[in-house]
Order: sequence, then structure tokens, then C-alpha cells
Amino acid sequence: MPGKGSVVLGDSGGLDTSCILLWLKEQSYDKEDFEEARKKALKFGAKKVFIEGISKEFVEEFIWPAVQSSALYEDRYLLGTSLARPCIARKQVEITPREGAKYVSHGATGKGNDQVRFELTCCSLAPQIKVIAPWRMPKFYNRFQGCSDLMEYTKQHGMGVTSENPWSMDENLMHISYEAGILENPKNQAPPGLYTKTQDPAKEPNTPDVLENEFKKGVPVKVTNVKDGTTHRTSLELFVYLSEMAGKHGVGCIDVWRTASSG
Repeated sequence: MPGKGSVVLGDSGGLDTSCILLWLKEQSYDKEDFEEARKKALKFGAKKVFIEGISKEFVEEFIWPAVQSSALYEDRYLLGTSLARPCIARKQVEITPREGAKYVSHGATGKGNDQVRFELTCCSLAPQIKVIAPWRMPKFYNRFQGCSDLMEYTKQHGMGVTSENPWSMDENLMHISYEAGILENPKNQAPPGLYTKTQDPAKEPNTPDVLENEFKKGVPVKVTNVKDGTTHRTSLELFVYLSEMAGKHGVGCIDVWRTASSG
């Protein structure tokens, strides 16, 4: 069967996108797209792996506008995932013609919000590029009914991927979020191992850190640690430092219910 062309897959290296990579290869697509993610993608059959440095543009073009507008979802959630998806999709669209590819693909489910974020970005920037969304294709979702099917699939290909924790995780420069599994029951408390970007409330320091922030047109332009005189001015450095200092004191850790685009 002749190849159908190349696909630029947004690959996290997780279970879903690892399986989608294998599945796309089965369908005669060539997949083009961090160090473990690169190794895994190449092992699973990727033709190329692109690890693009888009942290600075993510801060300046996505996070700062959200800060300027005080953007919140349901008055609580700071849109960590929502802002990252269009940034990723924009880079996919940039890579696609450069590599002579015809398609982009993602691992978003057919009932969540991420599919909308990825695909509306692609459609607005490059409507001629076709989107492959496996979780909306009967050929895919009838074959894979859940995590156990996905893990068995990778095992059959000699590339077993395990689901180590009973929840789903999404992480980027701005945030980390957890959902599903034991977290679906609101009676369950978050296990201690979930605290990576913010400190476990039980371990927060009792002494404060004092920071001075300067803003220009609603955007942070300078942060100074009053105690030790540390100063940061560039957007990425400043953002990372503020995140680390706030996380040290548990700032930004929330629980939230969300509404999916399909209800």
C-alpha cells in the first residue's frame, strides 16, 4: 500500500500519543514531528522529531496577554492547558509545509476541549492542512476501549508503555494539572506525589519571601527579591523565577471542576 503522506503529530510521549504514532504507521502514514520523548518517538517509528524552543514566545505571546486581561476560567482556573495548545498547534502548522507534510495530528479525545484548541488553531492558520483526530475515528476508538487496550497494543509491538499512576497528568511551562482515576471522586485527597510545581501544603515554609514586582502595561518587567537582591528582567527568566518562588509557598494550587465542550 503506498504511503499516504507525512503527518506532524503533537507527541507528548505519553500512552495515547505513543499508540497513535504506532497506529498512524499502520495506516501507512509517516509521522514527523524532549530527550526521553525524542528517543521514544524514534523507537516507535517516527521519521523525525522536532523539539522546538518556544518557551519565550509562550510567555510573551500567550501567558502575558492572559495576565493583562486577568483571564480566568470560571473565576478560578488560570488556563494553563488552554493557552498551551494553540501555541503547540501553531508550531505544528509551521513545521508541516517545511517538511512537505499534508496532515497534522493530536491525541486529544473526542469529547474534550483540547481537540477544539488544536483544530481551530490549525484551521485559522492553514485551512488547507488536514487534521487526523484518531479519537474521533471509529477505526481507532472501536479498537481501543481504554488504557488497558492501549498498553496491550504497545506491548504487542515490543514497546510496552505503562500507566504508573492512577490519574492523568498534563504539564507545561505554565502549569501542571491532574485529572481522572482516583481524582474523579471528590472525596479523595490529592496524594503527596502530585505536588511538583507547588509545595505540599503540609511542608510550606513558615517564613515569607518578599518580592517587588514592576509592571508596564499590565506585564511584569522586573522582579526583585528584597531579601537577597536577586533581580530578573527578561520575560522567561522572570516568569520561571516567580513560578518557583510562588510554588515554594503553595501559591497557585487549586481544585476545580471543568466543563468539556461536549457537555
